[in-house]
Amino acid sequence: MANDQKPVPLEKWGPYLADRQWGTVREDYSANGDAWNYFPHDHARSRVYRWGEDGLLGISDRRQHVCFGLALWNHTDRILKERLFGLTNGEGNHGEDVKELYYYLDNTPTHSYMKGLYKYPQGPFPYEQLLTENARRSRNDTEFELLDTGIFDGGRYFDVVVEYAKNNPDDVCIRITVTNRGPQPADLTLLPTLWCRNRWAFEPNYEKPLINRRPDMPMGGVAHLKHPRLGDYYFYYQPTDTALMTENETNTSRLFNMPNENPFVKDAFHGAIAAQNDYLCTLLRENPTGTKFAPVYRLRIPAGASKTVCLRLSKEANTRPFDEEFGEVFAHRIAEADQFHNRLAPAQTTAEQKLIQRQALAGLLWSKQYYHYDIPRWLHGDPGHLPPPPERVLGRNNRWEHLNNEDVLSMPDKWEYPWYAAWDLAFHCIPMAMVDPSFAKHQLILLMREWYMSPQGQIPAYEWNFSDVNPPVHAWAALSVYRIERALHGNADVSFLKRVFQKLLINFTWWANRQDEEENNVFSGGFLGLDNIGVINRSHLPPGTLLEQADATAWMGMYALNMMDMALEITRFDPTFEDVATKFYEQYVLIAESLNGELWDDEEHFFYDLLHPNTGPSTKLRVRSVVGLTVLFAVSVIKHEKSQPLADFLKRMRFFQKYHRELGRPLPEQRVNAEGDILLSMISEERLVKLLEVMLDESEFLSPGGVRALSKYHERHPYSVQIDGELHSIRYVPGDSDTGMFGGNSNWRGPVWMPINYLLIKALKKYHQFFGDTLTVEFPTGSGNRLTLREVSDRLARRMVSIFERDEMGNRPVHGPYNPFYSRPENADLLLFFEYFHGDTAAGIGASHQTGWTAVVAELVNDDAWEWE
Repeated sequence: MANDQKPVPLEKWGPYLADRQWGTVREDYSANGDAWNYFPHDHARSRVYRWGEDGLLGISDRRQHVCFGLALWNHTDRILKERLFGLTNGEGNHGEDVKELYYYLDNTPTHSYMKGLYKYPQGPFPYEQLLTENARRSRNDTEFELLDTGIFDGGRYFDVVVEYAKNNPDDVCIRITVTNRGPQPADLTLLPTLWCRNRWAFEPNYEKPLINRRPDMPMGGVAHLKHPRLGDYYFYYQPTDTALMTENETNTSRLFNMPNENPFVKDAFHGAIAAQNDYLCTLLRENPTGTKFAPVYRLRIPAGASKTVCLRLSKEANTRPFDEEFGEVFAHRIAEADQFHNRLAPAQTTAEQKLIQRQALAGLLWSKQYYHYDIPRWLHGDPGHLPPPPERVLGRNNRWEHLNNEDVLSMPDKWEYPWYAAWDLAFHCIPMAMVDPSFAKHQLILLMREWYMSPQGQIPAYEWNFSDVNPPVHAWAALSVYRIERALHGNADVSFLKRVFQKLLINFTWWANRQDEEENNVFSGGFLGLDNIGVINRSHLPPGTLLEQADATAWMGMYALNMMDMALEITRFDPTFEDVATKFYEQYVLIAESLNGELWDDEEHFFYDLLHPNTGPSTKLRVRSVVGLTVLFAVSVIKHEKSQPLADFLKRMRFFQKYHRELGRPLPEQRVNAEGDILLSMISEERLVKLLEVMLDESEFLSPGGVRALSKYHERHPYSVQIDGELHSIRYVPGDSDTGMFGGNSNWRGPVWMPINYLLIKALKKYHQFFGDTLTVEFPTGSGNRLTLREVSDRLARRMVSIFERDEMGNRPVHGPYNPFYSRPENADLLLFFEYFHGDTAAGIGASHQTGWTAVVAELVNDDAWEWE
């Protein structure tokens, strides 16, 4: 792998430019922490960002000193299309939502070839219609999407495809192809824009860079970038009669009614082109130097035709930047990308499955993003600038003053979640390990470095509240990445396991000390990344109330087993880890005992949270959700051949079992099969079968697209409970959330979530490793069709993949009501990888580009073709 030999496995140039920087916590300097309204979309074109940049299908260097992106004008909009538009949390009837059509079509781990598509309406972009109609709708209504406005009817839009191909790490060829999909000729103005991030306004020792025109050079168009950190670059562009130059500086006149020093401000191109200000256009055309530059191409495109513009960003002085070599670079890089992705797909993989895998991985790789957030500087302000309001020092993230992040990270989504999320990232690393294990390992280690992890051992959750608690899945992710790299790439990186194990010890201790309030090995944690899964907000309980959570306890049982497995693997190379493997085995036993004793319900054969109110008896919250299914994740099989050298571990295990039986304490499932393999499971075989009866029942959890987050049982039987004098209720909701909890944009009350399903699929395969053909269950429940657990796992994986596959009518479930649009020939192979999926129809819902954890579908395509567990 190309990144293996690098200390930091990153290319200099990549898709590190965000799709949205406005409305993020980092740019919020309000007193009340209202990030959305402090820096709205309307400010973004005019106001300099402090912590990062955004743009349309762009690239940047890995420290985001310099950026490149597209700006478009359809000759009807009042502003340029320079960045993506969407609704803020308060504007959408289901929370924040991007209202654009764009697709990540291809990418490679080194970003040697990248391809993206943006669909730009030819009529005025319906900004106001999207705002007013979503404001009119209630939470019981569906979202009003861009395709609902009719703006794309009749094919009246442009397909704007941008491709990047590297000749070498400092020579990036750029090709932009615009196709008129409409029935008549149409005009589009294209401004491929190069700009420097404004760091000089905030960092006293940062020398201001400079872009200047080079009319002295003999080839067509060229601008010269002189940057104190990156050095010199040439920006070559095909000849055009207009090229505009301005500064990346705030338009204080427009935003704050304060005069600008000169007209060369961040949004000057909007005035010159979209507002058709000829005087300003002349000034920008004649301006010799600046920090933001764009050639202007006015394209008249016949119906159904395409036009292409070529550019090049290079350190090399080149008298013929667009000769035959330019086309050859694209041809070679595309061939390499084809070869790379074809190697990932087994021989029996269908064309549909290859398409799904390739676009899922493309979205994952496009979502690597530069992230900068220095909490002490953000809390207290930059030198020479007005200090932030005093309220912020006691507000959001004030306990994370050690945190100073400036890295490229795998984001859940570059618009709706343009920040890292701890447990999301763990899932990103699974498909990332297939294509770039070095980057996957680096990401897992990075989140546990001292400038991320708190001194107490907590892993930061996400920027809206680093103190929220996410499920502890990083040990599972690290072990999975290790095994995938070993299976696919032939490298058993034990040094990585050792390194990550040390950090995980600290985090496990934090969990044990902070989230086990009664010290009985039954854990809480509140939120746990599952947002509004429960009947109440688990992070905000009435005073004096304690909630013992089935999922928190199961996650910790899984964590203990993952740590044990990791230690046992390391022991093969370093025997000193055998003792700590025993420690985590014993921890697992204690957690499993408590889970089965406190939280299992014998009548309903399910695990439930246990509420201890301030006064009155304790209550089981009988909500049939994935909270009760998480116990399935905690399973391990120690193969006979691997256990034999572990004499001390086996001796201690037998003693622990014997001692607990003498004490009369119930042990969790620990069995040895005929081959001598050892099964460690949180639950007995009997309880496993009972849970699977419920999980695989189509009237409960099993849906066309996988396992629902909440049982459909609660559609017929909503659940209510009175707590502290207040009635709380929950019912099955297969689509978008009908509550305002957590902003209303996340719903675990019925839809299918890819990460939970992925864990269930892998857990069932693990159980099958032990039971083999001796254990079968009905699939679906009540059908009479009995399958082994491996076969059940395969069927669930197929359901997940089928979300994106064409059915017999040519429709893909993921597109839901928008399949007519995707039946157009140019759209037939376009896929979106949503945050979650409708519990009855499998249509995509939530964030439309959350190719982070939904990209695990790329591994499920190969699920029955290779083994790495």
